[in-house]
Amino acid sequence: MAIEIPRPVLKGAKALVVGVANEHSIAYGCAKAFRELGADLAITYLNEKAKRFVEPLAKGLEAPIFAPLDVSKPGELESVFDTIKSQWGRLDILVHSIAFAPKEDLQGGLINCSAAGFSTAMDVSCHSFVRMARLAAPLMKNGGTMFAMTYHGANKVVPTYNVMGPVKAALEASCRYLAYELGPQRIRVHAISPGPLKTRAASGLKDFDLLLNEAAQRAPIGELVDIMDVGFTCAFLATPYARRLSGETLYVDGGVNIMA
Repeated sequence: MAIEIPRPVLKGAKALVVGVANEHSIAYGCAKAFRELGADLAITYLNEKAKRFVEPLAKGLEAPIFAPLDVSKPGELESVFDTIKSQWGRLDILVHSIAFAPKEDLQGGLINCSAAGFSTAMDVSCHSFVRMARLAAPLMKNGGTMFAMTYHGANKVVPTYNVMGPVKAALEASCRYLAYELGPQRIRVHAISPGPLKTRAASGLKDFDLLLNEAAQRAPIGELVDIMDVGFTCAFLATPYARRLSGETLYVDGGVNIMA
């Protein structure tokens, strides 16, 4: 069946990207890819400390919506979606690229993770995506695509990943269930699993440089991925070309995940 494809392919699409911290962020790669393909952007920043790093990026991408968002603060998430509703009236793409665990719980091994630390990691890194989906779905009047960032440690044990392994496993399962629940509204949901990348969030992992080196050595294509590889994967999945794909966990890791 013939489908109408705009040129550029995401022309006029409205995309909310959550998780830009600096120019090395996966979320920035997504925002940049969406913009290059014609989308309009809403970009959030964590707090005033982060604003000075993110604001120049948002301006460079001509984002008409730029707002603070700390998902742990009551009301901030709702405020972002109220702004989107009032300025755009709709949403087509949502990217959730945030994760957090208290340092002592992240680096101390799962068995030593406190109940409070586990709860915080699950709330910020997983349940916040469910809350975003709940607010985004009514704005996706003509269907849409939602993305959450995961990691191979959700399915296989990655030493030093610790509590984030179970948390990301829950996130991946949440993506599948949301894909099922939102499918009748023509809303597609994917978990994206990039290989190791030098981001601010990853710097909190113990021995992260070892993960980078190992990934480069084991990848069938022989090199690490970058944020634009992730961004253009999400951009493709948001286009009509991928209209029948939903509920997938897609690896953007140069093939590392296929190796024994």
